Amino acid sequence: MSMKLTRVDPEGLDIDELIEFYPTEEFPFHAATSGWSEESVRERIATGYFLDETNETFWLDHGEHGRIGIVRLEDLRDETPMFDLRLAARFRGLGLGAVALNAISDHIFSNTRAIRVEGQTRADNYAMRSVFERAGWTKEAHYRRAWPVAGGDPLD
Repeated sequence: MSMKLTRVDPEGLDIDELIEFYPTEEFPFHAATSGWSEESVRERIATGYFLDETNETFWLDHGEHGRIGIVRLEDLRDETPMFDLRLAARFRGLGLGAVALNAISDHIFSNTRAIRVEGQTRADNYAMRSVFERAGWTKEAHYRRAWPVAGGDPLD
């Protein structure tokens, strides 16, 4: 399965698609689980959240399924960048996470000075933990009570 990372143009061609994607999707294992408002997307565009000196955002374009989600690459000047991967709900559970993760790491290692890539997820996010395993990643740490949860205690 082929996966292509397509750079987001947050102040140009992709404004409408960003405004459509984020408010309509739920991300139950992210710190902010419900979709962002149109206003918050516009604010993030204005402040350079999607594209600045150290962060870049890409659409995930799959050869068979088309646009399946988005990834924000963070700390790209560091030797250990991180990422924020978000698949649209209708594409979750199809085995596309590992394909996306491999495309993301291939992009990072081909286009930056990274020596490693870091990904984090909550302990109860079994789907993402499985994605890391299927993609051949190694668990190096378990942060206790470090994941913020709206209205609740932090999780591992």
